[in-house]
Amino acid sequence: MKQFLQIMRRYLSPYKSSLVWAVVLNIYSQVMNVVSFVVLIPILNILFQIDQKVYHYQEWTWSTLNKDLLVNNGYAYVQELMAQHGAFVTLCIMGGGLVVMTLLKTLGYFASLFVMLPLRTGIVKDIRMELYRKVLSLPLAFFSSERRGDIIARMSSDVGQVESSLTSSIDMLIRHPIAIIICFATMIFVSWQLTLFVIVVAPIAGIIMGQVSKRLKAQGTTAQRLWGNILSQLDETLGGLRIIKAFIAEKKMTDRFEAVNNTYRNAVITVSARQSLAHPMSEFLGTVIIVIVLLFGGWLILTGSRLIDASTFIFYMVILYSVINPLKEFTRAIYQVPLGLASMDRIDFILKAENPIKEQPEPKQLNAFTDKVELKDVSFHYVEGRDVLKHINLTVEKGRTIALVGQSGSGKSTLVDLIPRYHDVCSGQILIDGKDIREVGISDLRQLIGNVNQEAILFNDTFYNNITFGVENATMEQVIEAAKIANAHDFIMESEHGYDTLIGDRGGRLSGGQRQRISIARAILKNPPILILDEATSALDTESERLVQEALERLMKSRTTVAIAHRLSTIKNADEIYVLYEGEIVECGQHDELIAKNGYYKRLYDMQQL
Repeated sequence: MKQFLQIMRRYLSPYKSSLVWAVVLNIYSQVMNVVSFVVLIPILNILFQIDQKVYHYQEWTWSTLNKDLLVNNGYAYVQELMAQHGAFVTLCIMGGGLVVMTLLKTLGYFASLFVMLPLRTGIVKDIRMELYRKVLSLPLAFFSSERRGDIIARMSSDVGQVESSLTSSIDMLIRHPIAIIICFATMIFVSWQLTLFVIVVAPIAGIIMGQVSKRLKAQGTTAQRLWGNILSQLDETLGGLRIIKAFIAEKKMTDRFEAVNNTYRNAVITVSARQSLAHPMSEFLGTVIIVIVLLFGGWLILTGSRLIDASTFIFYMVILYSVINPLKEFTRAIYQVPLGLASMDRIDFILKAENPIKEQPEPKQLNAFTDKVELKDVSFHYVEGRDVLKHINLTVEKGRTIALVGQSGSGKSTLVDLIPRYHDVCSGQILIDGKDIREVGISDLRQLIGNVNQEAILFNDTFYNNITFGVENATMEQVIEAAKIANAHDFIMESEHGYDTLIGDRGGRLSGGQRQRISIARAILKNPPILILDEATSALDTESERLVQEALERLMKSRTTVAIAHRLSTIKNADEIYVLYEGEIVECGQHDELIAKNGYYKRLYDMQQL
């Protein structure tokens, strides 16, 4: 319960007014509930003529008011009604009073539920938004070590479990304790001796229920983790469908999915069975308590005890029964809370994940690029002790183009990812115009940099929205101009709705070359002074490569460019070529110089010519 309260403190602040109104309306509803039951006593007395005593109205003041005086005056009023109008009319009046009291009670109950709706839905909305913002802020390294399906599960089913378990329990954890307190106070007022007996007996049921719910949180965590496995499996299947069909691996994948699905089903059965046990067990234990109290109270009345009379005992049993139902619902809420806490632990794994890419409290301004980019003795590793880059030193003057070449895994992509701070260097410095990029604003830094990657990353939106992505207030003329420079305008206009045509999930309705040209148009529209090209033409056929290369050459004009290339023919005209081998720069120079050195670059070039 301590963890539950800590979570509520994190998210309740904007909804305090809803909470206050819920408490007030629940107190009102429960008071009306007790008052409506008070009317039952004279009704029972009238029907069964239990009490033959004659009552007389007594004057009172606040100092003389007590339970006996209230009871006496209440009965005196009922006897006066009976004398004037008869027993049946009095019964009708009392019945009408019971109906009115019940109506007021139910109105208060409905109002208490209504004012809680903004709180219940608002907390879930806030958690979902906080998760989304956190996902956007986390470094790329976090997602390389986590499965995408599991992250989606945490953002979907785990948030849904918080909604169904935690936020729905808030209402019950407010309403039912209030009901229990007011009913217990009434029971003490009616007969503290009998209530003392109830207090001795009731905790036994609570201990039994607590033992059953003990392992629910751990089992809930296991079930949610297994659901993440299912989503990961599904994500892999959708992403690799072409390969699965090509290798006739449908049965292999089906068997894998069935195994994961069965494991999840068994975990859900275990959790559901234990959760379903709450209601019947609380029903049984509640009935046992009522029977024990009924036997004890009946024994008191049958032996002539003056502790309580028959009609008051019936009222007492009605109030006791009214306590049993909130106790059962309260127990059910307590059963639900561990499942929500288990999901919240999984959500907090993302929310509390450490982000090593930190921005200075007062970062330096970097509004333009005027001089050069420098990497000074830069080293980097993903895993401690296994350097991916070792003591890299290079300089890119404004307006010049450098190229990075080398075998796969030599560190080229990692190097260019360090410039926009997708990762931070482990040692050394990266300077832009003499300013360490760790000391400037991240948004300022990335505003100066444009990316065109090997895999064109597009969104399930229109051509127009993909080209203007991240660029505010772009005009249609600017978008068309960017598309023309990128050799994309013609095929866009040939589509059914031109620039308003949807391109499908990840640009699935386009060819590889078309996707790449849309990403180039996006970079052109952004108009960054620094450009990073990460093997932008390596996955294209000859014709598409020619069109994309033309677009890239237009994009690179008057820009500072860092290009990664596997096809060495595309970077012959670079001002400087850096050759990487196992994380180190082993050669640098222009194309002809490197060929003349007859070193590692020459060997790479000759292999491609063959």
